[in-house]
Amino acid sequence: MKTKLAIKKIFVFALLVTTNSVLWAQEQPKGKFSLPPLPYEANALAPVISETTIKLHHGKHLKAYIDNLNKLIVGTPFENSDLETIVKNSTGAIFNNAAQALNHIIYFNTFSPKANQLPSGALLKAIEKEWGSFDNFKKEFTSAATSLFGSGWVWLAKDKNGKLYILSESNAGNPITKGYTPLLGIDVWEHAYYLDYQNRRPEHIEKLWTIIDWDTVGARYK
Repeated sequence: MKTKLAIKKIFVFALLVTTNSVLWAQEQPKGKFSLPPLPYEANALAPVISETTIKLHHGKHLKAYIDNLNKLIVGTPFENSDLETIVKNSTGAIFNNAAQALNHIIYFNTFSPKANQLPSGALLKAIEKEWGSFDNFKKEFTSAATSLFGSGWVWLAKDKNGKLYILSESNAGNPITKGYTPLLGIDVWEHAYYLDYQNRRPEHIEKLWTIIDWDTVGARYK
């Protein structure tokens, strides 16, 4: 029973993960991070994201970032730090692996097989204030995600006043390094979509809108 309660606690946090409080990282033994569980079955997002892609992307790519980070921080000032602190203050290989770990945790916990496909409340008002409508926002975000050259991430992020931005980041970039809070992050590295869509990144991005859970994104905005 205790084990089930512990897993439930991690799962609930994962849906609400923000850069203000990375509880997943804080609950790990000091100096040791582990692969967090998915909040859905590996085949639950198909056909938008296949089971094969999920298993490789989460079970191999994300795990590799976490395993590498555990090795890299030994004997450094970050050995006992939480994940957010490492991302904000590190450089080089430590930053790359820590940021990719955090990016992917946010990414995987954004999706749901039963996603609420429309934002509401304060987040919807903020989107409408910035882009006029949710549809206009989707067009702008899709354009940023399809046009980003090479590998990287496209983010919906907020500043300390709640103002929203669409940010394109190369490689492992995360908005927290610039003082923003990430709300939604889309991975445009080829490993995120190539098995399912080959070189058709625009089609992949368009399909993702059907599994982005705006209840989760909205919880990060609060």
